[in-house]
Amino acid sequence: MLNRVVITGFGNVCAFGRDWASIKRNLAQQKSAVVYMSEWDIFGEELNTRLGAPIANYAPPAHWSRKDTRSMGKVAMFGVDAAGEALADAGLLEDERIKDGRMGVAAGSCSGDAKATGEVIDILHGKDSTFNANSYVKMMPHTVAANIAIYYGLKGRLIPTSSACTSASQAIGYSYEAIKFGLADMMLAGGADELHPSQAFVFDKLYATSCKNDTPTLSPAPFDIARDGLVLGEGGAMFVLESLGSALARGAKIHAEIVGFGTTCDGTHITRPQSETMRAAMQLALKDAAISPDLIGHVNAHATATRQGDIAESMATHEILGSQTPVSSYKGYLGHTLGACGALESFISVMMMNEGLFYPNLNLRDIDPQCAPLRYLTKPQEIKTDYVMNNNFAFGGVNTSLIFKKFID
Repeated sequence: MLNRVVITGFGNVCAFGRDWASIKRNLAQQKSAVVYMSEWDIFGEELNTRLGAPIANYAPPAHWSRKDTRSMGKVAMFGVDAAGEALADAGLLEDERIKDGRMGVAAGSCSGDAKATGEVIDILHGKDSTFNANSYVKMMPHTVAANIAIYYGLKGRLIPTSSACTSASQAIGYSYEAIKFGLADMMLAGGADELHPSQAFVFDKLYATSCKNDTPTLSPAPFDIARDGLVLGEGGAMFVLESLGSALARGAKIHAEIVGFGTTCDGTHITRPQSETMRAAMQLALKDAAISPDLIGHVNAHATATRQGDIAESMATHEILGSQTPVSSYKGYLGHTLGACGALESFISVMMMNEGLFYPNLNLRDIDPQCAPLRYLTKPQEIKTDYVMNNNFAFGGVNTSLIFKKFID
């Protein structure tokens, strides 16, 4: 018999704070976390964008020791921090049951710690460098997953999902499958990424960044005709997933159930999204959930405010769900948090579903006529639904779709 998979813990570290009350307040006030990054002025004309959505004055938890953090770069800190929040929310933070092999971890990021990577580059250029034995651990692709497992003493399976913008959604999906098919009882799942100029340079070279530097809060603008690209954010977001039997046995609070997951790859181009395979991922998720498209009450769109991406995604969504399903992208508020977005936006989706109130797209004033005719939310709306979908798409042609259900015992 297949296991039902439920969410018993959420943990977030983002520009709007750590808890749902803080995030909700900013969404309700339609505030933007995007600011002018004056520290990037040193790059001059080499870097066009000056926009980002940073976590202001981030500091790791006070109880972390120097020994605890010696293998953590900033990206791992975000992940480990969010994981602790999720374990605490699930009532498992000091529970010995997570350390006996019953809990594993799946997590990823676009890359490892940028500072540690820079230390290696200094060596290659013959410069003085602070590179040491821990530098590789900080920069390795699975630094988030490994550091979470080490810090919390997890001995179950470890699944690194460093797949750019689908890192967290693949982590959630693969953890869901592991529990569903009886391969694990509990999993920590999610992702993290840090805001760093090296990442801004990457998207800048692809002509994908917003350059509305004089009006930071007006960008990004997913689906809007005047959008000019993405804005990077940062943070970490983690879920505690477990089988329904495990959750009920320990009397856990259950936030929601995961009922569908689909993932595909384009197999055509590294950075040119394909509507057909986006659509296929949604179809797989609906098939896995065994529900019809009309039951989806809201779609969280990946929608990074890039022209090709927004158009392709809107077309795929329209072909699967038609014109009546409400659609929002929350990157207008928090920027593109890269490896964290799949978990952070899934968290927002679940909480809105449970409360029956969905927040609108930010900066959407004039819908691009090349985007499909979807029901783009432009103001808060009360929606009673038992199902929400979160979609994410990444470089390399990676596509994911997750379906969450309001928990009914």
